[in-house]
Amino acid sequence: MDELILQVQKKFQDLYHEKPMLVRSPGRVNLIGEHTDYNEGFVLPAAVDKAIYFALSPRKDGNCSLHASDLNQSHDFQVGKLAKSEKRWPNYILGVVDQIQKARYKIPGFNCVFGGNIPIGAGMSSSAAIEAGLAFGLNKMFGLNIDRLELVKLSQRAENEFVGVRCGIMDQFINIFGLPKKVLKLDCRSLEYKYFPFEREDLQIVLCDTQVPRALASSEYNIRREQCEKGVKLLQKYNPKIKSLRDVSLELIEAHRHEFDSIIYKRCDYVIHENLRVEMACNDLEQGDFRSFGQRMYDSHAGLRDGYEVSCRELDVLVEGASRIEGVLGARLMGAGFGGCTINLVEEKALENFADKISDIYLSKTGKNPKVYSTRLQSGTEQIVYDK
Repeated sequence: MDELILQVQKKFQDLYHEKPMLVRSPGRVNLIGEHTDYNEGFVLPAAVDKAIYFALSPRKDGNCSLHASDLNQSHDFQVGKLAKSEKRWPNYILGVVDQIQKARYKIPGFNCVFGGNIPIGAGMSSSAAIEAGLAFGLNKMFGLNIDRLELVKLSQRAENEFVGVRCGIMDQFINIFGLPKKVLKLDCRSLEYKYFPFEREDLQIVLCDTQVPRALASSEYNIRREQCEKGVKLLQKYNPKIKSLRDVSLELIEAHRHEFDSIIYKRCDYVIHENLRVEMACNDLEQGDFRSFGQRMYDSHAGLRDGYEVSCRELDVLVEGASRIEGVLGARLMGAGFGGCTINLVEEKALENFADKISDIYLSKTGKNPKVYSTRLQSGTEQIVYDK
């Protein structure tokens, strides 16, 4: 971490010849609760020790100067003239400035260098780390006094409206509200939240990247949303108070199973069970029962594979392989599916053996090497003091 901060700080001083304010903005994992967010259900994310680091300083001339150190690319713009960039990465920052200004806060300009170690495309939400991290930094630097929940909401709107990705609120929420050694149960309808302990020092969260691009994820995501909405419409005939699958009990859907198209039933049944799994997983954490928690991760993957049908062969190979390695308590696909990562709960003493074995299994069955990332739970976005 020190080396990353030093690199960002040094690049900033080389470019702008002044001492910056420094901000750390983490990536995230979601331990359980997949495809429940847009069904107004529950998720269980946590902030991790992979992060984007920002170096910032104020300007007074209405200009903004950006430098992405990992890409070695720069972009300049004026706060009064926001236009989308073909380079794409500046749009996450432009979107935040756009939303802050729409909320009637004034930004007189700033210099910014950022870079980090959140793997791109691994489902750890580097985009939310850029958006929420910058929003936090500008809020602090200019004394805007925007509260934490509004920072979350405007960061989400930046991605929805300026970048054009219809993401839910989970990624930005955990980025701002994350705590070390805690997972956060978020109610995606009310935005009420509660922390649960994740304090076993001998456990690590390990991500295994399939190296499969999630080409189908976007189109299939929209199809899954429509299928869930069809299920809700059918059940609203029997209970008009139902607004989403969050409101549907297993008993109700089972009572009317014969009226469902078989695929619509499978989609809805998965979501209802997944919401229940989040609730039970939180109980497991309160009891310190990580074996039961891990089993719910396996159950979640089975539901995503067979009921929601968003897995792929490579993800299944990694989860099935992990289940046969000693010291692994649980595994499942994480994120939209059709590629990306699995998330694994691994005892620290088994970590090296796990990385070797899962790589061998994956290579032998797919001909590809997975990327393996070990992470620990960390705090949400924060200002850091670094004097080296």
